[in-house]
Amino acid sequence: MPEINPEEFALPYFREIGFNRRKCPSCGSNYWAAPEQTTCGEVPCAPYSFIGTPPTKRPYSLAEMRIQFMDYFAERGHTRIKPYPIVARWRNDVYLVGASIYDFQPYVTEGSMPPPANPLVISQPCIRFTDIEQVGAAGRHMSIFEMGGAHAFNYPNKEIYWKDDTIRYHHKLLSDVMGVPSESITYKEHFWSGGGNAGPDLEGIVAGLEISTLVFMQYKVQGEELIPLPIRTVDTGYGMERWAWLSQGSPSGFHAVYGPLLTQVVEMAKVDLDESTLSSLTRAAGIYGASSRSSRDAYVEATALQTGRDKEAFRPVVQTLEAAYAITDHTKSISFLLAEGVVPSNVGEGYLTRLIIRRAARLARQLGILQELPDIIEGQIKLWGGDFRLLREMRGEILEGLRIEVEKYEETISKGSEAVLRLSKELSGQGIRKIPTDQLVLLYDSQGLAPEIVRESAEKVGVEVDVPENFLTLVAERHSKPTSSLEASSSNPEWEENLKDLPVTRAIYYDDAYQTSFQAKIVAKVGENAVVLDQTCFYPEGGGQPADHGELRFADKKLKVTDVQKFGNTVVHFLDQPIDQEIELVEGEIDWQRRVNLMRHHTGTHALIGAARRVLGEHVWQAGAQKEVESSRLDVTHYREISAKERERI
Repeated sequence: MPEINPEEFALPYFREIGFNRRKCPSCGSNYWAAPEQTTCGEVPCAPYSFIGTPPTKRPYSLAEMRIQFMDYFAERGHTRIKPYPIVARWRNDVYLVGASIYDFQPYVTEGSMPPPANPLVISQPCIRFTDIEQVGAAGRHMSIFEMGGAHAFNYPNKEIYWKDDTIRYHHKLLSDVMGVPSESITYKEHFWSGGGNAGPDLEGIVAGLEISTLVFMQYKVQGEELIPLPIRTVDTGYGMERWAWLSQGSPSGFHAVYGPLLTQVVEMAKVDLDESTLSSLTRAAGIYGASSRSSRDAYVEATALQTGRDKEAFRPVVQTLEAAYAITDHTKSISFLLAEGVVPSNVGEGYLTRLIIRRAARLARQLGILQELPDIIEGQIKLWGGDFRLLREMRGEILEGLRIEVEKYEETISKGSEAVLRLSKELSGQGIRKIPTDQLVLLYDSQGLAPEIVRESAEKVGVEVDVPENFLTLVAERHSKPTSSLEASSSNPEWEENLKDLPVTRAIYYDDAYQTSFQAKIVAKVGENAVVLDQTCFYPEGGGQPADHGELRFADKKLKVTDVQKFGNTVVHFLDQPIDQEIELVEGEIDWQRRVNLMRHHTGTHALIGAARRVLGEHVWQAGAQKEVESSRLDVTHYREISAKERERI
C-alpha cells in the first residue's frame, strides 16, 4: 500500500470539529478522531460497543436506511440514479458489480463519456466472492450487500467537490441526522484499489464497526504502476447493511438485514441460542476475527467460557449457526443472479453462480434442509421483491434454475464419488497418501466436487485431503475476471508500447455505416505490415463480428487489408505486404459485399436472441456469437439442450 502523506487529510472540517491525526497503538494505522479516541476505533483494536446499545436516535431497517441515505444526498444536490444490474454485462473486465463505482468504470472515470449526473447518488446491490469462506462467520461477512454511493466527478475545468465536503457530508449524516455522537466517530487512513482505479481513502468507523469507505480516486492501475487520471472521482461506499445494523444494535448483521427470514432458517437448522449468547458470539468474533480455523476456534472458545458452556459441545452448534447465516446470505445472492438471467455453467458469471448455489446446497445438505432451499428462495423473493421487482417477475425462472442446478449437484455427488475413489486408489497404489491442492481444484472445476465431498470418499481408502482454508476464494479468484481484449488479441508484447502515445482513431463507420471509401493520413507504422490511420471506414473485429477487409491505395499501388484490430481507441490495419516508409496519404476502400453480409448477420443475431427469449424465457442471454460472411453462430444461455420443437418455434 502506498504511504499516505500526513497532510493528505489535514482538512478544514477536521480542524472545525477538533479531530486530529494519531497512530493507533494496537494496529499502527493512522486515524483522525476526537482527543478521547485512543485507538482507531475498529475491531479488534476496539470492541463492538453498539450491540444492544445502538448509538443512533432510532433503528432503521435496510429499506429505511436506503431511503434516508438517498434523501440526504438528494437534498444536497445529488441526482438519484436507479441501481444498475448486478451482472456487469456492459464491462469486459469483470463479471459482477462489486462496488457502486463499477457502474461508471472505466468510461466515466477515465473521461471517455460523461456521467449520467454529477454529482449523483445510488444504492447499488453488489456481489463479492472475496473471502466467501468467511460468509456466515463473525456475524457480518456477506456475499451480497447494497453499497450507497455518493459520487462526484471532478474535471480539470469543473470542480464539483472533493475531500472536505465528502467528509462533511458523511459526518453530518451520522451525527446531525442519525444522532451518533461526533466524538465516537473515527476515520482510519487507507489506500483503496478496485475495478482498475485507486486512491487514498478514509474508513468511517463507529463503535468498532467499519461502516463506510470514502475513496478519493485519482489513479488508473496499470500493472504495478499508478497513472494519474485527469478526472478525480469522489467514490464513497456506504455499507447500507452495516448502517442498518449499527442503528439496530442487533446480535449480528444477519439479524438486522433478514429478520424473520433468518429466524425461519435458524429454526429449520434447529439452532436454539438466546440473544445474549448470539451477541457474545458476534462480539468475540469481532475481536478474534474469522479468517482462519484457529481464529474461529478462538471466538467459539471465548464465547463458551463467557457463557459457561462446554466448548466441545458448543462448537458444532456455532458451526450450524454459521451455516444458517451463510445459507440465508447465499440464497439472496442466488435469487438476484438467477433473476438477471444467469444460467449456472462452467464459465464467467455462470461459474460463480454455480459455485454459490453448490456451496448453499452443500451447507443445506449438511444441515438436512436441502429440500427447504426453494422455500428459502421464496422467502427472499417476498422480502426483496417490493424494492427489486425483477425478483417477482422472474420468480418462475429463479425457482426453475435452482431446481435444475441442485439436481445436477446431486448427480455430481453420486458420480463424482466414484471418480474420487478411483483417483484415491491410484494415488494410494503409488504410495501417495494425500491429494494435492491442484488436484482438488481440478476436481472442483471439472466435476464440481467440493473438497469436503472429496474427503468423504478419499478417506475410505486411507488417502488424506488437506483443504486450504480459502479454497473457494482461490477458485473464485481464478474465475472472477475475463481475459482483457488486449491480452487476448496482442501476441506481441511490444504492441502496447508502440500504441501508447498515438491519438484516437476517428471511426467513420460510426458516422456512416454505408460509407465505403475514404482518404486518410498515416499516423504511424507500428509493424512491418501494420499501420494506424487518423481516420478509417474499416470496422475492427469486435462483438463477435470479424473485421472488414478491403484495400489501401497510394500512387499506383494497392495493398490488401487482411485484418483490423482495435487497441484502446486506436485502430490498427494489417496489410498483406509491407508499406513504403515514405507514404503519408492513402485511399481506403472496404469490401462492401463482405460488410453487408456481416451487417445482415449482426441484425439477424439480434432478431434471433429476441425470439429465443420469447420461446425459452427471460433468463436467456447471448453467451457468444460469431458472425461470418456465409453463415453465423449464436450461443445462448439456457438450462438444458434446446428441443427440436423449441428450435422450430424460434
